[in-house]
Amino acid sequence: MHSTYCNSLSPAVSLEWTPQQWACVTFSHKSRFSLQSVSRRTFIRRAPGIRYHHENIIERHRYGAAGVLVWGGIILGSRTDLHVQIGTMTSQVYWDVILEQHVRLFRGAMGAQFVFMDDNAHPHLANIVSECLQSEDITRMNWPAFSPDWNPVQHVWDMLGRRVAARQPPPTCLPELRRALLFEWCNVPQDQIDHLILGMPRRCTDMHREGQGLAGF
Repeated sequence: MHSTYCNSLSPAVSLEWTPQQWACVTFSHKSRFSLQSVSRRTFIRRAPGIRYHHENIIERHRYGAAGVLVWGGIILGSRTDLHVQIGTMTSQVYWDVILEQHVRLFRGAMGAQFVFMDDNAHPHLANIVSECLQSEDITRMNWPAFSPDWNPVQHVWDMLGRRVAARQPPPTCLPELRRALLFEWCNVPQDQIDHLILGMPRRCTDMHREGQGLAGF
């Protein structure tokens, strides 16, 4: 069952946000890395002004190779620790590990202005997750499901993937891959992460202008 907890914001609400308001949002996302991945970047040709058209957005929710699942969150000036696991992330794991050990700490440090953005994946919508967010008085920002290209964390995954792929020698087993991901996550320059977050007003304006993802929230 899915919760009806409504303490949430839609991206449309944020169209007129100031940089100070965006600084209160923790953007989160999960992704998968495998030993076979040399580069996680895919380039497509597109005409000007159609960046967020549906056909130009990659829905990265299918993975065929064995690897590890990672979750991370970013906020202006900081980031969460990287969570790395083998296997799928259930709603129970999401609650016990992600919300309790990471998100709740950021909420406590930032206070009532804290806003949490996740990717609307199925485990995140379970009752147990929404009840946890409600009990901690955490405001959730709704976001289109399977739309990682609109999430600044996706670009951080690209940075992380390039850093891991550039390691010499590269990881050859899952424990090495895990250690490399944890190390390189901590070394992604914070100013590059901040630049992505400060670009959110333009990103939301582009999505709204092109009619992608904001309608219906």
